[in-house]
Amino acid sequence: MPRKSATPSLADRNAAEGGVAAVDRALSVLGVFSAGTPVLGLADIAALTEMHKSTVLRLLASLEHAHLVRRQADGRYTLGAGIVRLHQIYAASFSLESVIMPALRELVAATQESAAFHVRQGKHRLCLHRVDSPRPVRDHIRPGDLLPLDRGAGGRIITAYAGARGAVYARIRREQVVVLVGDRIAEIAGIAAPVFNPDGELLGAMTLTMPADRFKADYDKPVMRAARKLTTMLGGDYPPPAQD
Repeated sequence: MPRKSATPSLADRNAAEGGVAAVDRALSVLGVFSAGTPVLGLADIAALTEMHKSTVLRLLASLEHAHLVRRQADGRYTLGAGIVRLHQIYAASFSLESVIMPALRELVAATQESAAFHVRQGKHRLCLHRVDSPRPVRDHIRPGDLLPLDRGAGGRIITAYAGARGAVYARIRREQVVVLVGDRIAEIAGIAAPVFNPDGELLGAMTLTMPADRFKADYDKPVMRAARKLTTMLGGDYPPPAQD
């Protein structure tokens, strides 16, 4: 019989309610691989998952059989071709809109203000998706509208992560959010946070806009949460704040 650890592993502490422990542990093994650590030895995986080496070895055997991990000639492990196959299936059925729009609706429900997702298009930013505030007084940007990059919360985010210099942009990269009143239009306030793709690059800006007289600075928190959640749902990881 395998030893049962007196200390719960990482997977045990984050187990899915009503789930299968062995599956949670196998997924925990897959979860330790990243762009920064694409190849890991048995001892590394055991340390990162907080499981016994014997347990990890059995899990790796099953994952290797399913082609989800591959054992290299030097004995270390990397993700296998099965992951590529699953990614191809996911990518074929994936729609940005199907993920972004629910995230925007959730942000609007939490704040009662207008939420949008902006991406860069040449020298402008494009309002790709938007959900209006249920309140009658609001700004009236529509999906498909082009807006400046050098004004407005969404534009500032996109410009900052394009490497723009200056104190404003350094602060955005450090705080990973921008809060502005009257930057694009005097009567409009905006808050925006970056959303990243699986390669760690900026995908776009999650924005929340409202009339200046309804501005609440603490709306930065739901905007940041929404941007981080959307990044995760799109398969990305939020990078650490910049130190410039």
